[in-house]
Amino acid sequence: MFDIQGFIAGALGILLALDVHEFFHAWVADQLGDPTARYLGRISLNPLVHLDPLGTVMMVFAAMTGRGIGWGKPVPVNPRNLRYGPRVGMGIVSFAGPFANLLTAAAFGLPLRLGTDLPGTLWLLFFQIMLINVGLAVFNLIPLPPLDGYGVLQGILASMRGPTSYRLSRSLQTLEQQGPFLLFFLILAGQFIGLDVLGRFMDPLVTFLSRLILGI
Repeated sequence: MFDIQGFIAGALGILLALDVHEFFHAWVADQLGDPTARYLGRISLNPLVHLDPLGTVMMVFAAMTGRGIGWGKPVPVNPRNLRYGPRVGMGIVSFAGPFANLLTAAAFGLPLRLGTDLPGTLWLLFFQIMLINVGLAVFNLIPLPPLDGYGVLQGILASMRGPTSYRLSRSLQTLEQQGPFLLFFLILAGQFIGLDVLGRFMDPLVTFLSRLILGI
């Protein structure tokens, strides 16, 4: 039987998570000296400016089935304009999205942690928003292009400024073309053939962070 409350809570949770994620990417890039996103109107909490057509369809599918992912329109950034250099700057911008999701998760998890007397529907909504934001943060921190974790890792390596970190960074750049295909394969493998490599990495972290937020 179709769970309309679960669908609405899931859809709103995904929409909010994508919205704050892309907004923080745009805002931090602007703060670091690149106005590209601001010129394109992306520094906004209006979800309409961040929605990607295919990503929105996938978001609805994920909300209906509990499987799959949605995504927003990538925020355009010119790394050459960023303070601290292109790779370190992009590392900071990349981290901003997952960090925003964790802040959002903490904000919606706080009433649940405090035992606030909420109606059942509202409690479900807050819990879904918390869980979805934690999941999106953890997923995006996987160090595989085009996810944010790859940019964060490259930023960390660039800040170390040693021959070993430089060689490792150059080696990782070979993943930039194959990374999206590998990620897509891992998602499909986990959902349809039971080879859930991503789940084995993500599930313990999502559980740990969710319990931390809820005080369990």
